[in-house]
Amino acid sequence: MSKSSVCILDYGSGNVKSVYNIFNFLGYNVTISNKKNIIKDCTHIVLPGVGAFESSMEKIKNLIPFDTLENQVIKNGKPFLGICLGMQVLATHGTEFKKCDGFGWIDGSVDLMKTDNQPIPHIGWNEVKNVNNNNLLVGLETINDFYFVHSYIFNPHKNSNIGGITTYENDFVSCVQKNNIYGVQFHPEKSQKAGQLLINNFMNT
Repeated sequence: MSKSSVCILDYGSGNVKSVYNIFNFLGYNVTISNKKNIIKDCTHIVLPGVGAFESSMEKIKNLIPFDTLENQVIKNGKPFLGICLGMQVLATHGTEFKKCDGFGWIDGSVDLMKTDNQPIPHIGWNEVKNVNNNNLLVGLETINDFYFVHSYIFNPHKNSNIGGITTYENDFVSCVQKNNIYGVQFHPEKSQKAGQLLINNFMNT
């Protein structure tokens, strides 16, 4: 396809409409869908997410044609963005309530955030530092405050898969990357100018 088009994967995630709204506001051709033909025909794929790891994985397995999705992203190299829980499920497994398999696209585990003096969940605005020349954060050196709501964090097994670091008492990974696959722990759809710039960067990948 010559014109960029976005498929926001639909599996009942609560933030899907707000993610749709920001892509639409920025002028992109965007569709909320879990249909095979839409996943095949679009140029970019986005997986939003809020909630628990295990229950979200069950919904994804039941509602999204995963073989089609994996073929488009892994084999065909279609740009993919996971947001919040949509980033976490890219991991090998999550440990919320019990160990649960994720997509396994990026080696690592999703574990409870640990702090001594700061409240959990982590809610609010924090800076994201670009690591490993993450394409999503290019040009955001002075506009890099993003909105977070989470209790669990992605711990990649390989440093090369770290795309961004944020400090909340301790440093944690707030962006992951692997080839055409990107994930962000924060919510770009709620992050105003920084979020808009990040989405434009994603659409230019």
